[in-house]
Amino acid sequence: METATEDKTSLQIRRIYPQPVAAVYAAWSDPEQIKHWMGPSDDFGEAEVTIDVRVGGRYRYIMHAPDGEVHRVGGVFREIVPDRKLVYTWAWESTPERESLVTVEFKPSGQGTELIVTHRRFADGQARDHHQQGWNGCLDRLGRYLSR
Repeated sequence: METATEDKTSLQIRRIYPQPVAAVYAAWSDPEQIKHWMGPSDDFGEAEVTIDVRVGGRYRYIMHAPDGEVHRVGGVFREIVPDRKLVYTWAWESTPERESLVTVEFKPSGQGTELIVTHRRFADGQARDHHQQGWNGCLDRLGRYLSR
């Protein structure tokens, strides 16, 4: 696992998963799979996922925190290269004016996949740091989901 912060408005996380690219891409683009790992920790349970994976298509994730708080995020797909890249906007419904941009890259790595998540255009360093923690939790859950 590698995490980098270019500046106060960007972060990048790299992970290697032993599964093939097609399996990791499917886990990221199929709502029935996303719901099992989208959320910053296991105590969030399953997310509610609506996703239309096409350029201009929208997505929405609703995550239920253990304290009862509900976190809603959504956006629009800007670029899709099947089994290689997804680019989409990201905005919490509570702060829609703080739209950021997520790029997810899937690269063959030995028998597995290198996943690179780059999240840019945060409002400030605090937002970046919170998202870095959240993404690392999601990617931990993704690894456990893929290994089941």
